[in-house]
Formats: sequence, C-alpha cells, structure tokens
Amino acid sequence: MALSGWIERAGERIGARGAELKLAFRVTIAGVLAYAVTRFFDMPQGYWAVITAVVVMQASVGGSLKAAIERFSGTLAGAIYGGVIAALIPHGSALTLGICIIVALFPLALLAAVKPAFRVAPITSLIMLLPPTGQAIGPLASAIDRVLEITLGNVVGVLVSLFVLPARAHTLMTEAAAKVVSLNADLVTVFIDELTAGPTDRPALQKIHPQIRSALKKAEAAADEAARERRTHLTEAPDPEPLIRTLYRVRHDLVMIGRAASSPLPDPVLDRLKPSLTALHQATRALLLKLSDSLRQRRKPPDAEAFRAALEAFTGEADALRADVLVHELPAQAFGQVFALGFAFEQFQKNLIDLLARTDELASGRTKTSLGS
Repeated sequence: MALSGWIERAGERIGARGAELKLAFRVTIAGVLAYAVTRFFDMPQGYWAVITAVVVMQASVGGSLKAAIERFSGTLAGAIYGGVIAALIPHGSALTLGICIIVALFPLALLAAVKPAFRVAPITSLIMLLPPTGQAIGPLASAIDRVLEITLGNVVGVLVSLFVLPARAHTLMTEAAAKVVSLNADLVTVFIDELTAGPTDRPALQKIHPQIRSALKKAEAAADEAARERRTHLTEAPDPEPLIRTLYRVRHDLVMIGRAASSPLPDPVLDRLKPSLTALHQATRALLLKLSDSLRQRRKPPDAEAFRAALEAFTGEADALRADVLVHELPAQAFGQVFALGFAFEQFQKNLIDLLARTDELASGRTKTSLGS
C-alpha cells in the first residue's frame, strides 16, 4: 500500500513538471543529434556544435530562435574580428599574447555591453587566440571552422525545438497569463476581507504581489518570443501584445481597489453594503477563475453577466447612501472610500471586459499555426 502511494505521488509530481520534462528531452535530443552530425562530417572541433545546440534550446520555439540568432551573430563577429587580430598581430610570446587579448577583447566587450545580443563575441574572439587547435590549423581556417560548427549547432537546436515536443511561445504566454488571473482572484478575496474585517491578512498580500509580478514578467517574456514566432511566420496566432497590455491595466485597477480597501468600512456602512459586496466578491472571483481556465486551455471566455449584475447591485447600494441621512453621521473619509471603491471596480470592469475579448481572440486563433500547434 505504501509503495503504491509513493508511486502515485511520484507520478503526480512528474505530471506537474511536464513542460520541464519536455524541455529536458529536447535538450538531450539536440545535443546527441548535433554530436552525430559532427561525427558524420568529421569536424575537428565538433564539440562547439554540441554545446551550441544545447545552449540554443529554450522553452519555446521563439526563445530558441532568439538564442540561435544571438549565438550566430555573436560568434560571427567574434570569429571574424578575433581571426583578423590573430592573423595580423604576432602572439608567440606571453607579452604579445596579452596585447592581442586586450586588442581583441575591449572592442567586442564594448559591443556586447551596448548590444547584449553580441555577448558571445568576446568569448569567441578569445577562443580564436587561445586554443592550440586554432594555432595548428591557422587563423582563417579556424574562424571558418568555428562559424560552421556554431551554425550547425544553431540549425540542430532550432529544428529540434520545432519538431520534438514543440512548445509554442503563445502557449507559455497564456499559461503565465492564466496564473496572473488566478492570483488576481486570490487578491480580490484578500481585499474584500480587509474591507469587512480589517487588515488581518497582510502576509497573504506580501506573498501574492511578488507572485503576480513574477507571472507578469514571464508572460511578457513569452509574448516577446511569441512575437518573434509571428515575424518568422512560424505561427498565425494573434498578436500577443494586447493581452499583456490588458493584464497590466487590470493589475493597475486592482491596485486602486486595494488602496480603497486598505481599511475596514464603518459598521453602519458595512451593514448596508455587505450583502452586495459579498455578492460582488463571489461573482468577481468566480469569473476570474473561469477566465484563468479559459486562458490555460485556449477556449472561449466565460460569460460576465453575473459579474455585471453584482457590480450594478453594489454601485446602486453605494449611490443610495448619498441620499441617506446616514451619510451625514459619517466622516467624509468613509463615504470617499465607498466612492473610490465603486469607481475602481467600474474601471476594473472595463479592462476585464477587454481581457475577455483578448481571451476570445486567442481561442479563435489557437489552430492557426503554419507548422501545427
């Protein structure tokens, strides 16, 4: 019984790491395939193709393309410049080799600092000067050999990324976006609890906010890779930028709601608003969780009618307070808090409807990829 339970738990943990296992499998395939090709062509420094294939392999096709382009451009610049320095400046002694290293490193290090895509260039330039193989076959032949091997590694890495358990950047983006939306649902719960019971769950806020920021950064990085896949015609999925912009607008709306909910409502106001506020909380949380599932599964977004009705009921109750005698017995700050809360939720509704529209676009374009999903 204990063994079966252990196996079941192990299976659950493995299943939860499906994306990581696929990436590890693709990395292994790319390294082995690159090694086999270098052996077939009997390349003298074939290990660079193997290393490049492994380095190029990223979590998505777009990420692999970016890594391949940067690796190739940096290697080409470093090989050409380092080969010229090695050919023109004698470096048989320790002193002259040190001078060559200075001349080879500084310009390329400056280039890499200005344009991070060329960060491999200084390393390649050094390799042109230091290894005995480069000195044995000559600077020009070594430069050509280096570029050919790095190119081979790039090609192998991108092809494996495309055809071996491919992970589209749009998929990674929507998964990160779904994480953001589900965390937003938890955030709304904390805010409503603060309104009704006071700031008793600050540790939860301190945990949720960094998680949301991290998920947003992942979604933004994946969107950049997804845009690269679109530019290279590897997918016909919708433009990812509108989704990211909307997620940040929703994030801003929740910050406004959080400010309005930073202190509990006075008891007389809470007695009037708690039923509609509770209904709004439940409708908002349910909509966000369903929307998270829709993003994760790339399907049509849920209906927002229940959320709209709950928000209208809450704003109606809040507006009714203006004409109530109760208002005159309360501090102006309390009524201002209710007004700010209603305004923040109305702004939240506008951007949430936009987020539903972006989700619908993604669901409509899920099968429109030039190389399959």
